[in-house]
Amino acid sequence: MPTPQQTEARVRDLLAAWDRRDLDGFLAFLTPDIYWHDLGMPYPPAVGHQAVRAFCEAVFVAFPDFSYALRAPMCVAADGLSCVVPWTIRATNTGVLEPVGAAPTNRRVEFDGLDYLQFHGDLVTRIETRFDPATVLEQLLDVQVRPSRGSLRERILIQLQRGRAAWLRHMPRAQTPERPG
Repeated sequence: MPTPQQTEARVRDLLAAWDRRDLDGFLAFLTPDIYWHDLGMPYPPAVGHQAVRAFCEAVFVAFPDFSYALRAPMCVAADGLSCVVPWTIRATNTGVLEPVGAAPTNRRVEFDGLDYLQFHGDLVTRIETRFDPATVLEQLLDVQVRPSRGSLRERILIQLQRGRAAWLRHMPRAQTPERPG
């Protein structure tokens, strides 16, 4: 079982490979059946080396200046088998984001988030990346995604939500529509 210090060193090496854009080196830190769920993925999760490589390549094409910086100390479990990595990402969207084909906005984003990593031995077996997607969309698209507190837009959205909730309460259980997805 790795010590917390060994785990932290391993994570720092993994991040160094990412920063060098060394995808073979990055993948060498991951189990072959790696599971990575990132809120920034168009179609999460990425499972396995091939899917993770495709996601990484798409990020580097869409955001060539992508940088990932630690913003606080890592929190490593006493058994060394998991950790939380607080980060700040800075990037400019100058390339097409595949596989959806989103056009570049040429806008810069900066946002904070957390990666939760789980290990099997020395290798990462699971990554969960969490951040506020609305913050990123607002920066990328130069639009306000969230309505302002007390605004007409907020009141309209609440009325729509309440109307839908009332409608669903009155539908027979078997007829409740499936969520799209």
